[in-house]
Amino acid sequence: MMQIPVSALIGGGLIGVSAILLLLFNGRIAGISGILNAALDPEETEGGWRLLFLSGLILGAGAYVWIRPDANPTPVAMPLWLLGIAGFLVGFGTRMGSGCTSGHGVCGLGRFSFRSLVATLVFMATGIATVLVVRHITGVV
Repeated sequence: MMQIPVSALIGGGLIGVSAILLLLFNGRIAGISGILNAALDPEETEGGWRLLFLSGLILGAGAYVWIRPDANPTPVAMPLWLLGIAGFLVGFGTRMGSGCTSGHGVCGLGRFSFRSLVATLVFMATGIATVLVVRHITGVV
């Protein structure tokens, strides 16, 4: 019998509700890369809510692990330099694609954006190909 991941369903629902509320009350898209980029911009005048939003992501994850210590993720046994390269490539890709998975995948698809549909399909195909290469061909992880 298949087990339903209740925490994932609740988390996904909360992400959707928060994206709707941010768009409704602030008129802003909940794209994390755009929020982070603007929060780090010294000339940005709306940095306060952005820092609170980003803090909520970190504190929310921390609170979940504190409440459910058994849900701690397994550490990834990967060299730090490889994680650094991966982080750089993700950042480069979000700039090149004019947004990240949250901006395109959650908010863009919810607004029926064709550009976001194409971006999300590329994100998914690239992720699938990366797992195939890293885990099944090179055997790194």
